[in-house]
Amino acid sequence: ADNLSEALKKLKITDSTADSLEGCLDCLLQALAQNNMETSEKIQKSGVLQVFASLLTPQSSCTAKVANIIAEVARNEFMRNPCVDAGLIPPLVQLLNCKDQEVLLQTGRALGNICYDSHEGRNAVDHAGGAHIVVDHLRSLCSKTDPASEKLLTVFCGMLMNYSNENDTLQSQLINMGVIPTLVKLLGIHCQNAALTEMCLVAFGNLAELESSKEQFAYTNIAEELVKLFKKQIEHDKKEMIFEVLAPLAENDVIKLQLVEAGLVECLLEIVQKTVDSDKEDDIAELKTASDLMVLLLLGDESMQKLFEGGKGSVFQRVLSWIPSNSHQLQLAGALAIANFARNDGNCIHMVDNGIVQKLMDLLDRHVEDGNVTVQHAALSALRNLAIPVVNKAKMLSAGVAEAVLKFLRSEMPPVQFKLLGTLRMLIDAQAEAAEQLGKNVKLVERLVEWCEAKDHAGVMGESNRLLSALIRHSKSKDVIRTIVQSGGIKHLVTMATSEHVIMQNEALVALALIAALELVTAEKDLENAQLVQILHRLLSDDRSAPEIKYNSMVLICALIGSEPLQKEVQSMAFLEVISKLRSHENKTVAQQASLTEQRLAVES
Repeated sequence: ADNLSEALKKLKITDSTADSLEGCLDCLLQALAQNNMETSEKIQKSGVLQVFASLLTPQSSCTAKVANIIAEVARNEFMRNPCVDAGLIPPLVQLLNCKDQEVLLQTGRALGNICYDSHEGRNAVDHAGGAHIVVDHLRSLCSKTDPASEKLLTVFCGMLMNYSNENDTLQSQLINMGVIPTLVKLLGIHCQNAALTEMCLVAFGNLAELESSKEQFAYTNIAEELVKLFKKQIEHDKKEMIFEVLAPLAENDVIKLQLVEAGLVECLLEIVQKTVDSDKEDDIAELKTASDLMVLLLLGDESMQKLFEGGKGSVFQRVLSWIPSNSHQLQLAGALAIANFARNDGNCIHMVDNGIVQKLMDLLDRHVEDGNVTVQHAALSALRNLAIPVVNKAKMLSAGVAEAVLKFLRSEMPPVQFKLLGTLRMLIDAQAEAAEQLGKNVKLVERLVEWCEAKDHAGVMGESNRLLSALIRHSKSKDVIRTIVQSGGIKHLVTMATSEHVIMQNEALVALALIAALELVTAEKDLENAQLVQILHRLLSDDRSAPEIKYNSMVLICALIGSEPLQKEVQSMAFLEVISKLRSHENKTVAQQASLTEQRLAVES
């Protein structure tokens, strides 16, 4: 301790000889090695940091030691701002231009440690132009494989990582300096050097979150390098590190395809096979990451189609085998993968013709009682997508999909409710018999009416309204309308006519017109209570209403005047005035319907 105090005092005397200076610096390094925190506090209190600024010159023989001391003290969070305040950053950045490898190494460490989690440190380095010089060093050293160069490369990578971590502006700056191709090249050349490889991976992980970086990565052979590196890994932690880079990169469709072409899928399938029956924590984590990444690769249209291979692809077949597995994680990934394969009609038709529907229904059956919500949601998503092509609907209905889906009516989980509604709506599109059968199912209709009031879940509310309307539009059945009236569904269809989405407004108006044409007497009271006539007046008066909304509103008015109380309401609201204006509407169909409606109203009055 006495030696340390003595050394600190000596350092403050400006005319010290080089030898005594050297001795003082050695003493500080020794003390830091024994107790870094305590020594750092003493250094800060002594005011020696300011002296260091003047010692950081390329000519001095002590420069590397001073930079080493700064690197050591900056390992403490409380020392980073004092280092900036003492004006150490500009001379350190200047030292990046010197040729001495030891000085470069210690300077890189010092700057990297000062930047760690320090806004002030990063700003000062940015201001002094430090990043640019370091990126240039990486470029020029990139191909050198001697130990000293590799050590320097590792320190510089670490410095850039600390400099830009979780800071979008500084990450963008590095990307604009072209650091990405250099780092990818580094990874390829130095893949045998574990420390440098690790630094590159962490740097990639940092940068890969930014959208602009993905475009740059797509122009490199990053996919190939990462897959090559991945194949060599045995340790879980190393694999996990590569996964953390792969996941954000695989969000880019171009890179998805590159990863598929580089053979990542085969690696992932191998991991799944090795870990599926294990209960070790690491294996469970690996299984999840690998299967999740597999699903992510299938989100790209080209990568998905390449792996589907007309339904004959070995990858597609392997993924199918996940669905009956006993692992919830694989069931989930399998169902999500099918949902992703089911993104065009050709694939959907092929899968339905080859028995995929039964596999998904069996999976849902295993999750009816206290089931896994994410698996339910994924399986329903897959069925919904498969039901989109017209030719699949009847096949899926006769396979019993509607009944399988209805088992989840009791679910209290909004994501499951949402997919269940979407699947039923897809299935009954233009399927009159199925729409009638479901529309007469009182339990279903009552649940729909209940969900039409799920204000906390806009998606569920919207889908419930749309399914109610679809049951009427596709069945055109009096029985269905009576079931919906008795269950209190009319008011929701009237509210739906005021939706902000034109498609929903339209579906509601068409369903209400069918109600008025087929069962006006039954629905009369509910239509009156829901103030339908006032709403139609508003839709027709509003210049922003789409032409089809105006048209269907007039069709509905003509049907409503068959009811005495509703006709009285129509007469009391000066509809003729609004409709006569629409006779000159730019849309011909609207103008024609306005003339017809005007005649009907004139006759009735």
